[in-house]
Amino acid sequence: MTNLSNKISGQNNASNNSMLESERSAAQLVIEEWKRPAHGTQYFAALSASMGAMAVGAAIGYSSPASAAFRYDNTTEVITDNSTFGNLYLSKEARGWFAGSLSIGALLGCMLAGLCINNIGRKGTMLVSVVPLLSGWILIGLAQNLSMLVIGRILCGLCTGISSLVVPTYTTEFASKDIRGALGTGFQLFITVGILYAYIFGWAMDSWRLLTVVCGALGFVFLLMAAFLKESPHYLLSKGKEMQARQSMQYFRGKSYDIQQEMEELKKSLKDSSDVKVTLSDLSTPYILKPLLITLALMVFQQLAGVNAVIYNINIIFQDSGSQLSDDMSTIVVGVVQVLATAASTLLIDRAGRKLLLSLSAGVMSFSIICLGVFFYVKTHDEEWVVNNLSWMPLTSLIVFITAFSIGYGPIPWIMMGELFYPNVKEAAGSLATTINWTCVFIVTFTFEPLQGAIHDYGVYWLFGSISALNFIFCLAFVPETKGKTLQETTAYFGGPPS
Repeated sequence: MTNLSNKISGQNNASNNSMLESERSAAQLVIEEWKRPAHGTQYFAALSASMGAMAVGAAIGYSSPASAAFRYDNTTEVITDNSTFGNLYLSKEARGWFAGSLSIGALLGCMLAGLCINNIGRKGTMLVSVVPLLSGWILIGLAQNLSMLVIGRILCGLCTGISSLVVPTYTTEFASKDIRGALGTGFQLFITVGILYAYIFGWAMDSWRLLTVVCGALGFVFLLMAAFLKESPHYLLSKGKEMQARQSMQYFRGKSYDIQQEMEELKKSLKDSSDVKVTLSDLSTPYILKPLLITLALMVFQQLAGVNAVIYNINIIFQDSGSQLSDDMSTIVVGVVQVLATAASTLLIDRAGRKLLLSLSAGVMSFSIICLGVFFYVKTHDEEWVVNNLSWMPLTSLIVFITAFSIGYGPIPWIMMGELFYPNVKEAAGSLATTINWTCVFIVTFTFEPLQGAIHDYGVYWLFGSISALNFIFCLAFVPETKGKTLQETTAYFGGPPS
C-alpha cells in the first residue's frame, strides 16, 4: 500500500513538474517576444520609403530608351513637327544635355535636402520631393523642344537628390538593430528595380511620351504610401517632441516591446552630437582629412568608371554595336543582372570585406569595359567580321561590368563613409561627398556623346577602363579594411585618438 502511494505521489510530482516546466517555457516565450521588436511595421515603412528610390530609378533608366527614340541622323540640333504630340529628334550634344541634366537637379536636390530634413522632417521632405518629380514628368511628357526636356529632367533630378539623402536617413533612424543592415540596402536595390522598370516598359512601348506616364505613375504610388508613414523618432526627439517620439518608436517596435532602453540610448546619442559640432573647417584635422580624402576618391572613381553614362545610354550602345540580340532585350538583360547583383552584394559585403570587393570590382570593371572598347575598335576596321563573330561581346562585357559595379563600387563607398567617420562628422563629410559624387555624374553623362565624337566609341571605353585600372591600384594601396572594426579602431588607424 505504501509503495502504491509513493508511486502515485511520484507520478503527481512528475506531472506537476511537467506543468511547471511548460508554464516556464510559455513565460519565457512571452519574455522573448517582449524583448524582440516587431518587424512588420518596419518592413512596410522601408517599402514605402523605398518606393521613392524606385521612382528615382525610373527617372534614371528613362533616359536610355528615350534617348534612343530621340536619335536623328542629321546634325540639326532639334527637329520637331508642328503637332502637339509630334516626334522630337535630338543631336548628340542635345542628347547629352537631356541625359546629364538629371544630375544637375540631383546636385541641387542634395543641397536642399539637408535643409528640408531638419526643418520639415523626414516624412515631410519625402512628400515635398514628389512635387518636382511629378512636375518634371508632366513637362517631359508635353515637351516640344529641348528646353522643356531639360527643365523637366532637372525637376526630376531634384527629387533624385533629395531622395538619395532622406530615404536612407529615414530608414536608418527607424530600423531596429537586428534588421538595420538589410533595410539599409533597400534604397540601392530599389533604384536598380526602378531602372529595370523603365527598361522593360521602354521595350514594350513605342512612344516615349507614353513611357513618361508609366514612369511618372511611380511618383503617385510613392506619394500615397509615404502619406501613411510615421515620422522618424530621431527627428521628433531632436525637436523636443518626446511624447510623439515615444509613440513613433512604439509603433515601429510593436505594442509589446519595451522601448525605454532604446529611447535612452537615442537621447544620449543626440546629446553627444549636439555637444560636439563639426564644421567644414574641422575636416582638415589629419585623422579626419585622411579618411575624407579616401571617401572623396572612392566617390570620384565610382562615377568616372562610366557606369551612369552606360546606364543612361545603354540602348544607344547596343544600337551602335549591331548586336544580333535586339537592343531593348539586351538592355533588359543588363537591368535584370544589375538587380540580382545588387541583391547579392548584401550577402558578400560582410563576408568578403570592403577592400577585397572594391579591388576586385575595379579590376573586373576595367577589364570588361576595355573589352567593349576592343569590340568597337575592331568594328571600325571590319564591321562584317565583328558582327558575325563577336556579336556576343557587347552584352557579355556590359553584364560583367554592371555585375562588378553592383557588387562592389555601387554600395561600398556609401557604406564606408558611415564606417570611417563619427556621427558628428558624417553630416559635413557626407554633404561634401554627395556633392562631389553628383558633380562627377553630371560631367560623365554630359561629356559621354561629345567624347564619342572626339575620340570614338572605343576611345571613351578605354578611357573608362584606364580610370578603373588606376582605381584598382588605389584600392590596393590606400583603402583600409573596415570590416569588423569599431569606429575607435578605424580612427586610431588614421592617427586619431584611440577612444
